[in-house]
Amino acid sequence: MQVLKFGGSSVANADNIKKVLSVIAQKKGKSPVVAVVSALGGMTDLLLHCTELAAGGSEAYRGLLQQAEERHIQTAVELVNAAGQDNILRYIKEKFREIQNICDGIFLLNESSARAKDRIAGYGELLSSQIIAAAAEGALWTDAGKLISTNADFGNALVDFKRTNDQITDFFKKNKSHLFIVPGFIASDKNSVPTTLGRGGSDYTAAVFAAALNASSLEIWTDVSGMMTADPRLVANAKVIPGISYAEAMELSHFGAKVIYPPTIQPVMDKGINVWIKNTFAPGEPGTLIRQNNTNEGTVITGISSINKIALISLEGSGMVGIPGFSRRLFAALADEKINVILITQSSSEHSICVGINEENLDAAKAAVDRAFEQEIYLKKVEPLIVEKGLSIIALVGDRMKNHTGVSGKLFHALGRNGVNIRAISQGSSERNISTVINSDDVKKAVNIIHEVFFETEIKELNVFLAGVGNVGSKLLAQIKNQELYLKEKLRLKIKITGIANSKRYLIDEAGINTADWENALSNGQPGSIDDYTAMIKNKNLRNSVFADVTANEAVANCYESLLEKSIAVVACNKIACSSAYPYYRKLKGLATEFNAPFLFETNVGASLPVIAALNDLVRSGDNIHKMQAVLSGTLNFVFNNYDGTASFASVVKRAQDEGYTEPDPRLDLGGKDVMRKIMILSREKGDEMEMDDISNNSFMPEECMRGSVEDFYASMEKHEEHFKKIFEEAKKAGCKLKFVAEYNNGNASVGLQHINPEHDFYHLYGKDNIVLFYTDRYSEQPLVIKGAGAGADVTASGIFADIIRTSKS
Repeated sequence: MQVLKFGGSSVANADNIKKVLSVIAQKKGKSPVVAVVSALGGMTDLLLHCTELAAGGSEAYRGLLQQAEERHIQTAVELVNAAGQDNILRYIKEKFREIQNICDGIFLLNESSARAKDRIAGYGELLSSQIIAAAAEGALWTDAGKLISTNADFGNALVDFKRTNDQITDFFKKNKSHLFIVPGFIASDKNSVPTTLGRGGSDYTAAVFAAALNASSLEIWTDVSGMMTADPRLVANAKVIPGISYAEAMELSHFGAKVIYPPTIQPVMDKGINVWIKNTFAPGEPGTLIRQNNTNEGTVITGISSINKIALISLEGSGMVGIPGFSRRLFAALADEKINVILITQSSSEHSICVGINEENLDAAKAAVDRAFEQEIYLKKVEPLIVEKGLSIIALVGDRMKNHTGVSGKLFHALGRNGVNIRAISQGSSERNISTVINSDDVKKAVNIIHEVFFETEIKELNVFLAGVGNVGSKLLAQIKNQELYLKEKLRLKIKITGIANSKRYLIDEAGINTADWENALSNGQPGSIDDYTAMIKNKNLRNSVFADVTANEAVANCYESLLEKSIAVVACNKIACSSAYPYYRKLKGLATEFNAPFLFETNVGASLPVIAALNDLVRSGDNIHKMQAVLSGTLNFVFNNYDGTASFASVVKRAQDEGYTEPDPRLDLGGKDVMRKIMILSREKGDEMEMDDISNNSFMPEECMRGSVEDFYASMEKHEEHFKKIFEEAKKAGCKLKFVAEYNNGNASVGLQHINPEHDFYHLYGKDNIVLFYTDRYSEQPLVIKGAGAGADVTASGIFADIIRTSKS
């Protein structure tokens, strides 16, 4: 005997039912087939909604019932041949008259009992099964409502297995057929009053029949190709689980996996009957096999599941310590209200007990528990029940977690690194399940994080949100595109550009933005400010998020704080944040530590040169830095390397700007402010509390040149050409070169133009190169020297790119 079950999506309409009939036809002949079917998709919800409308005094139920009747008639006409249509159409009309009469009674009474709801809810399966039986060749319709016996606990009926087994086996001894069509979900009590097996009970019906008939297997046909490692609606990379144990399947279904109804496993597990989860719409897919043991080698974690709309209730008080009976009274109070406890955790001090329940039961739970402990609350031995809403449970399930070290650590580290706060933790003694309670807003992010850690360890994916797509930003996008294959093969890393923004609009796409066509995509983006963009980034709450600031904009720098607080990594070539007031700089560094969010800004000094990285390594390894000397402006080095008095100083500066070496406003470079920022950042990273006012600036620029617009700046430089020529000639006469030098010496910092003689390390510094000399305890006689290109879109982009990669290793 084979037992097949087809869910609501499989029998949602005539086209889907034809696929069901095709599957059944392929199964016939090998052994008799029992096909258990659900109601047409959404029908049970509609019928129950009609009872609510009727009980509430609304006559709208009549129109809904008319639409439902027409839907069944249309389905029957499409499926049943002309010879059988009269009988099935007559049956449909008769059943809808019964439904109408019940709803009319509810309407008159303005009250809907659990018994009435059970009666109404069962009609969906009766109707669909009769239609399918009429359409299937040689099928015998079988009334499960008369074969499955339950108690009279309407809406939550329990199966009387002995009586049910006897009735089912007797029926099949008396009736011979190759195909039995059975309505799922419905049953009756010992007095033949209709009951149901609970929502999802069609699975349970199939399991009860399979167990009673000692079926060779139970196949549950649905709209997915098996149980998944996670909910595919949350995790795009969810995978089909090829094999799973009964115990694992029960754990996953209990904690929210919708593929199988939780009680389904028990009847078949007792008989050792294998269960297959199959896809009606892809019958060739292998599906998932549920059996006694999980035989999939090499898998520690089998799947991830989640339940939403959870509330935590906590009973706390010093009067609980060492006093027996508090737990019993708590659970008794909840049991009296028929409130199911999903999760339990208790402090070792016995000072508190915390349980998870469905949020819909929260008010009843609080009233019941406060009532049960009224005396202790009055005497202040315990507090009134503490409640928290808006929570969800995520369960990590796997038979092989037992005695496998590091699973919990891996789980909690991954969640903490991404800023997911855990409200409660529970692990059963079987070590098959680790359950965590988190805010519901974090569920999608958390499930993706966990899935990536345990099922996608080969490739880690970063969600990068880029601000600024000018010269440097566009180079960065091109570099990421060009390195896509290398990152995947060598670093097992995928950098997905999830968001792009310029000063006027932004675009966010969770699937990833095509870096080959980003300009066109952004042109069709959402108009908005940087605040709008970052608000959307935080709202998306995606795992492994990185915000890359490729601007020189103060408004963008002001967003770092709120991003870090959401555990979003920040990579910045924008120097404004790190050169702002010292308390803000320290706050950002503190937030990065507190929320496990990398804050990287290597390109603030020296573009892609590892200046800050080297400085940090020196400090962390215990070296003491006494002195730093540096040429930190690629712009000024380029200018003084190319100015010889034959062409105007202004024209050389303009050439530097055109080639992308200067800040958007070149006066930041020429006036020394940019170099001041850089030496201040290095001083702060060294550990000093330094502000811009603490740095002396020996500027070589005439004050007039620094006023007005950028155009005024260039005009004024042309006017003062003799001043610049004089500076050059004086250095030349002394046999020196001009270099704009930043110095730090035991807490004092300065910047200014200096004459550099041929013996100095700075003399042979060409083009746009930067150089930094670190004099330390370890490098006392000869400094540690870092030298190379310190300006330009390509090298700056590569520095940002390197910082983005570093965030993946944090």
